[in-house]
Amino acid sequence: MQFFLFPMLDVLIYTFLLSISPLGEARAGIPYAVLNDIPIFWAFLVGLLGNLLIFPLIMWLIDTFSQKLWPNRRYRKGVVHFSRRAKKGVGGSVEKYGFWGLMVFVMIPLPGTGAYMGAIAAYVLKIERRKAFLATSLGVLVSCVIMAVGSYYGNLGLDSL
Repeated sequence: MQFFLFPMLDVLIYTFLLSISPLGEARAGIPYAVLNDIPIFWAFLVGLLGNLLIFPLIMWLIDTFSQKLWPNRRYRKGVVHFSRRAKKGVGGSVEKYGFWGLMVFVMIPLPGTGAYMGAIAAYVLKIERRKAFLATSLGVLVSCVIMAVGSYYGNLGLDSL
């Protein structure tokens, strides 16, 4: 269904929305754009931009909700429970290696890793925000490069069939 006059703009907006969504991040956005014949440069750029915006958005949401809802007993109990689960799910490597562990965790293009979990892990493990943002950004950059190259060559393979 086309909402815009320019089909490329339509696909780029969907790419951005997929890249900022927790359902796939740029791991879904970049392949979507490439499969819809968007030039690899634009697919990479829009996917990267959407994925990079996740960290500041998540940190703002965490700060805002924690500040306003911390007095609520149920909220506090849920945060403690979720924090324990996140700490266990992220593993000891992020806690042990800090910046580098967080970067590698974010850059691995698998479900359950990425900028969302990286931001939450940085908050739970109390990694300094600037370092956490840099580690997450570098991880996102590497992940986007992997996805762009894989999508580009995968699409070339599909076109040759």
